[in-house]
Amino acid sequence: MKASKANLINSFSLIIFGVWGYIDSSSITALIPVMIGGPLLVCTSGIEKGNKVISHLAVLATLVILVALIGMRLPKSLDQGGVGLFRVIAMISTSLLAMVAFVRSFIKNRKSK
Repeated sequence: MKASKANLINSFSLIIFGVWGYIDSSSITALIPVMIGGPLLVCTSGIEKGNKVISHLAVLATLVILVALIGMRLPKSLDQGGVGLFRVIAMISTSLLAMVAFVRSFIKNRKSK
């Protein structure tokens, strides 16, 4: 999968599940994935065009949200269970997918030089 497509999927996932989490909990912190997903969505066209700076910024944002979801949100969601756990696992999965796509893209670009 191309990095731009993986980023698009991840950004929509973060936005949709973040808004859903906010609707369920009315907690402003549930909007953190939305605040990361929005800029990632904007980065998609730059990633598609091969802009290295935008790609690296998208990787950094994806890594930050992935670490936050795994390190801070997942343990709480495991204790609470339910649909919140599904949302967190879905966001982690798409963020992981995007990270793998970015790394593969970077390796492919490095080998082509």
